Amino acid sequence: MNDHGPQPVERELPTEEARDLISLVRELIEREIKPRAAEEEAAGRFPRELFTLLSESGLLGLVHPEEFGGGDQPYEVYLQVLEELAAARLTVGLGVSVHTLACHALAGYGSKEQLAEYLPAMLGGGLLGAYCLSEPSSGSDAAGLTTRATRDGDTWTLEGTKAWITHGGIADFYTVLARTGPERTRGISAFLVPADAPGLSAAAPEHKMGMAGSPTAQIHLDGVRVPDARRIGEEGQGFAIALSALDAGRLGIAACAVGVAQAALDEALAYTAQRRQFGRPIADFQGLRFMLADMATQIEAGRALYLTAARLRDAGRPFSKQAAMAKLFCSDAAMRITTDAVQLLGGYGYTVDFPVERYMREAKVLQIVEGTNQIQRVVIARALAGPEVG
Repeated sequence: MNDHGPQPVERELPTEEARDLISLVRELIEREIKPRAAEEEAAGRFPRELFTLLSESGLLGLVHPEEFGGGDQPYEVYLQVLEELAAARLTVGLGVSVHTLACHALAGYGSKEQLAEYLPAMLGGGLLGAYCLSEPSSGSDAAGLTTRATRDGDTWTLEGTKAWITHGGIADFYTVLARTGPERTRGISAFLVPADAPGLSAAAPEHKMGMAGSPTAQIHLDGVRVPDARRIGEEGQGFAIALSALDAGRLGIAACAVGVAQAALDEALAYTAQRRQFGRPIADFQGLRFMLADMATQIEAGRALYLTAARLRDAGRPFSKQAAMAKLFCSDAAMRITTDAVQLLGGYGYTVDFPVERYMREAKVLQIVEGTNQIQRVVIARALAGPEVG
């Protein structure tokens, strides 16, 4: 058994360029992320300089057009990059996913003038984005948001509070969804708000059970004035933009979940191969071997599920149901796998000397963000059986 242990993931990639990209990402991870991941997470430190490097390396704009500084990569490649980053440190993988989500509205719905003016800096100019949809009393019911944008000529005034904002307080720009009309879903619009806009402020970061290095905070909008030129899409189109972003974002969470699960399996494989009891490695015991087999099978299934959804998206086909399935399955699997990894390491798994306890705490949030897994089940059931009656 000593010859066995964690191995690099064998990836199915569509081009030689994609294979080179994964190699580049793995080199960056070994040099810049892994050596400091545990220490920085324990200290609650966000690696802003690393995100500047990711921006300079083109890793914050992989799915966006090359003419604006993006990488023109398909989602099936981008998501595998996210998986690699999340396996090294979830704060980084999830941060890239959130930044991509923050760019989604402008990249997909912005005018030619907006794309030319704002997108290059967002993709490769060292900027960091945040996405503002949720509110203190509006989470799963996204259409129930109350943050309001009131128009006065060519200027909008934003009032309200956004909650659970990843990168809140450290982002350079915020994609904000605000109510511009009385209709629940057709009365919402999207705005690109710079972080230094007068009246925009962040509360103290939330104290979370995991991902201490990734700040999550409320954002207060107190009379924030935004020119109409920063409204994205048509007035009232914001909810449709938000749903489109969430479909794509759920794939990002699925990939991150597989990354965390893979990291936990790798740690469990390494430990059980070298830990000896009763005169032999504990990986020789059938009960533990079966646990490892189940963990690996769930990871492969999750990876296949998110890649299937990504390929549908890349082909321009509907993928909402598959995105919800991928987010649901992968994040639930990550919770099971990280819990099993702690069990396989025994008492050591429960200490901060080994990373599996951190993986377990981090996996939990992936069942909640980008729509709880209960909401994913609602989305899937509606696709199968139609809307609820009554």
